Amino acid sequence: MESQSLNALDPWPQTVQWRPVSPKMITVELVERAIWTVILLAITGTLWLIFSSAWVLVAGGALIVGTVGGTYFSIQAIRSYGYAERERDLLVRHGRLIRRLSIVPYGRMQFVDVTAGPLERAFGLATVRLHTAAAASDATIPGLEPDEATRLRDRLAALGEDRGEGL
Repeated sequence: MESQSLNALDPWPQTVQWRPVSPKMITVELVERAIWTVILLAITGTLWLIFSSAWVLVAGGALIVGTVGGTYFSIQAIRSYGYAERERDLLVRHGRLIRRLSIVPYGRMQFVDVTAGPLERAFGLATVRLHTAAAASDATIPGLEPDEATRLRDRLAALGEDRGEGL
């Protein structure tokens, strides 16, 4: 049995082996942001052609600045994701500014989803979602290779059944 004390100001246990998500998740995020930016810039350009207002150009500039800033923070958020499997529970961490550590006991899991949207599939990634009876304790691990997502799903399902609860 593992014994750890968690410091509320530094919630990442240093005695576990953290597994990061795939770096391809950053590319997925960049492509998704690029698509939305092109759409919003097209709308902004159309509005400028219709109204010929300087405010529309200011809005377009703000959109570009916001996209660059948001992209930086999104990349940092993706890099902060990690998960660790322990004997009795799964740990999921994420967040740079506001850190979050979810500890999901295997026996409390009700079901595990593996999903992959069109962009995730294009880059060979999947997302594992853990559902418990309490919605606040659900956890999500994006950016996993499909083989790892399947392995994790199957392992979590087996551990949930072994605990006699949840799954």
